[in-house]
Amino acid sequence: MIDKIDRKLLALLQEDCSLSLQALADAVNLTATPCWKRLKKLEEEGIIRAQVALLNPEKLGLTLTAFMFLKTLHHNREWYIDFVQQIKTMPEVLACHRLTGEYDYLLRVQVKDMKCYDNFYKSLVNSIDGLSVVTSSFSMEEIKYTTALPL
Repeated sequence: MIDKIDRKLLALLQEDCSLSLQALADAVNLTATPCWKRLKKLEEEGIIRAQVALLNPEKLGLTLTAFMFLKTLHHNREWYIDFVQQIKTMPEVLACHRLTGEYDYLLRVQVKDMKCYDNFYKSLVNSIDGLSVVTSSFSMEEIKYTTALPL
């Protein structure tokens, strides 16, 4: 179970994971060693999954965000395992969710432009059997984006 100090550490890390151990410790009124032990425990428990740099896709020329809704004809374990393995090899797919409702899966895809999207689309539908519907919506403007969880 995490306490108020753990929550504060997690909030600080979600804002800036490059903060020094001493800066984190000072912010939660601990010395470095107990702070470090808390961070290690949060990592071991899988609460902290990774520490990464968030990149600006536009500065890297990846200006097109597509949301792809997929329906499949197959709902068996073998198909699902193959689907997951295929999706994990596609760097354009930033997120994949299994859904309830009308569609089976939602993909968030980031590419350079419409031509690159078309190439990705063709690769997807040719590498994954049993997709019955693939429909896409394109982001015109990102109004809010965060990786910070509400603590």
